[in-house]
Amino acid sequence: MTDSVDEQDGSYAAARLRLLTQEAESGPPRRAALAALTDRWLAALAGAAAGPGPGGGQGWALLAVGGYGRGELSPRSDLDLVLLHDGATEIAALADRVWYPVWDQGLALDHSVRTPAEARKAAGEDLKVQLGLLDARHIAGDPALTSGLRSAVLADWRNQAPARLPALHEMCQERAERQGELSYLLEPDLKEARGGLRDATALRAVAASWLADAPREGLERARAQLLDARDALHLVTGRATDRLALQEQDQVAAALGLLDADTLLRQVYEAARRIAYASDVTWREVGRVLRARQSRPRRRGLLGRGRGPMPQPAPERVPLAEGVVEQEGEAVLALTAKPDRDPVLPLRAAAAAAQAGLPLSLHAVRRLAAAAPPMPVPWPAEARELLLSLLGSGEATVPVWEALEAEGLVTRLLPDWERVRCRPQRNAVHRFTVDRHLVEAAVQAAGLTRRVGRPDLLLTAALLHDIGKGWPGDHSEAGEIIVRDVAARIGFGPADVETLALLVRHHLLLIDTATRRDLDDPETIRTVAAAVRDTSTLELLAALTEADALATGPAAWSTWRASLLADLTGRVADALDTGELPDSGDGEPTAEEERLAIEAARTGGPVLALRARTEPGTDGEEQDRKLGVELLLAVPDRPGLVAQAAGVLALHRLTVRAADLRSFDPVGEGQVALLGWRVSAEYGALPEATRLRADLARAFDGSLDIEARLAEREAAYPRRRGITAPPPRVTVAPGHTSQTATVLEVRAHDAPGLLHRIGLALAATGVTVRSARISTLGADAVDAFYVVGKDGGALPSARAAEVARQVEEGLR
Repeated sequence: MTDSVDEQDGSYAAARLRLLTQEAESGPPRRAALAALTDRWLAALAGAAAGPGPGGGQGWALLAVGGYGRGELSPRSDLDLVLLHDGATEIAALADRVWYPVWDQGLALDHSVRTPAEARKAAGEDLKVQLGLLDARHIAGDPALTSGLRSAVLADWRNQAPARLPALHEMCQERAERQGELSYLLEPDLKEARGGLRDATALRAVAASWLADAPREGLERARAQLLDARDALHLVTGRATDRLALQEQDQVAAALGLLDADTLLRQVYEAARRIAYASDVTWREVGRVLRARQSRPRRRGLLGRGRGPMPQPAPERVPLAEGVVEQEGEAVLALTAKPDRDPVLPLRAAAAAAQAGLPLSLHAVRRLAAAAPPMPVPWPAEARELLLSLLGSGEATVPVWEALEAEGLVTRLLPDWERVRCRPQRNAVHRFTVDRHLVEAAVQAAGLTRRVGRPDLLLTAALLHDIGKGWPGDHSEAGEIIVRDVAARIGFGPADVETLALLVRHHLLLIDTATRRDLDDPETIRTVAAAVRDTSTLELLAALTEADALATGPAAWSTWRASLLADLTGRVADALDTGELPDSGDGEPTAEEERLAIEAARTGGPVLALRARTEPGTDGEEQDRKLGVELLLAVPDRPGLVAQAAGVLALHRLTVRAADLRSFDPVGEGQVALLGWRVSAEYGALPEATRLRADLARAFDGSLDIEARLAEREAAYPRRRGITAPPPRVTVAPGHTSQTATVLEVRAHDAPGLLHRIGLALAATGVTVRSARISTLGADAVDAFYVVGKDGGALPSARAAEVARQVEEGLR
């Protein structure tokens, strides 16, 4: 008996060694072959221990569970075994005769001996035991015992799923907190980190519950890639380890036939992202199903007994944007959406989801990826604004961006993104891969937009500042070349393209200079001033520097670094010529403006003209709706004019993209205000000019209660407050920017009715708005109001500061 066992052990060891050293067989075939070889060996051990005779295979069964149960045995994996028995069989001796040969081989063993009832009880008390038993597989003994336990455990799992799945989700979240995100770690744990093999196993358990299922496309391949990496790691190190340490990555890459360690990490990161994204989608669906079950009423029979769930009404669909609605906590495509005819729809859906703080549904993203036509080049103005709205949404940007990236939409919109996607950073200071760092920089920049006059350029530069990584040479120099092409593709004008190229080229200039040069040396300041050219670019570069550092990691930003940067930028700003802001109201009216102003002065009522803003589409047709309209309004000047007009536009669901307010006396009988608006519809068609004029007239004569109407609309369609935007900021521009008025600059997160609220806040201070420049840059409103006091002149400094404070408080 002993000789036979020793012979079996020796044969198994030799066969196992041959299998692990065969280069021709690796990956899933080798794992399956190793599991099959181990099955035969253990079955022979158990059979010999049980002895011959009719009872030799009765009353007990040997089961493989966990990864071994799935037939996925890595070179140094534990053998997870359960010896099942009926309680009547003498089991202790049998167990010893199986366990000891395994230990003698130097193999790690996780084992238990239980009756079926004990196994079910252990599963009910320990979620990890239950998960292992879901993959139980028969090796030897009585198959009926195995099949009975498998059926019972699976039935228990499905019956207990509403209680056990939330516990499993919590376990996954706690593990992610401890181990981090596999797809961003320089030394990732292939099993325990978020997006690793544990999460892939959890997705199998969710599918087994029949409550929800993971998006399967690419999932099995991702799991196989992580298992292949772990196999190579086991063979390279000779240890049962799941951590891919830096010093072993080149050897593991070579074992897998990959070019280098960076190629290995990129492949591992891509696999982890696929699993992590599938996990997010799956757990969201689990939550939706469980909430629906909890809220579902049941019909009562004549005797008070339930007769099944009552029919449920269709889920409510709340409009978010043209072609996009909210349904059951997700942003989905509207029933009327035509993704095959609307190249801008992917960005519109993404921006709407991020602005509402909602996930973008998997079905919507896949439908967009399959159907949306290519984006025209250069992009339409709407597409550029939507990209900026997405980037300006703060933390809510990240999951929406990940959803777009999972289905290939990001690289379709920005082909240069492919080189930085999943690219590792060989720098311990960096927390993220290159692509995620760029998105995080945009997130950080969204919180700094109040500091700059061009938040659109700040957000774009943040997204693209490291786009040159992955190309040979200095990434800043390569990035400057790339960003010129990307910015022009997005639709920025030549001057803005030059500014973006400068920001990318010099995105390290300020922090390197502040921390490595003598700021008391005049040449240091002259060099930086020559590079940045003007103060507006300087403020953009300073904000980009901070966003880049904050996105890099804690070690890249500190109070000390911030103080050095502030000192440098202050000195450079003093050294630069600060040119004057253009003063609104100096330009002569056009013939059309003069005609409208004369008619308004003559009739005393509002006079308006609508003109469609068009540009050629991909097929030569014009895209009127996409670009909105220009609305020119003439009305006798009066207090509160801006608030009243803006309130009417908000009631008609018109988004103000830009506006210009001026006033002059066309006939010598009083000032007439000219308001030029560039507006677009939030969703649906643009309003009729006659209805718009009628509501404007009612607003000006006081018969339209704008506040009440806006409140009613908000109550009917409550806006999601899913993002945390920086607070509004109102400042007094330097005195030399206007000789005859005080310039108040307002920066705030764009929202329906914002301009109306700004107008009310200004009116409450008692100042008169002489002219204004309104602009919406992505998710931000950047407005300048030229105000005068009762004497018609600029406000004294103290009064101007008080007005700015009051307006800011009113907006908060």
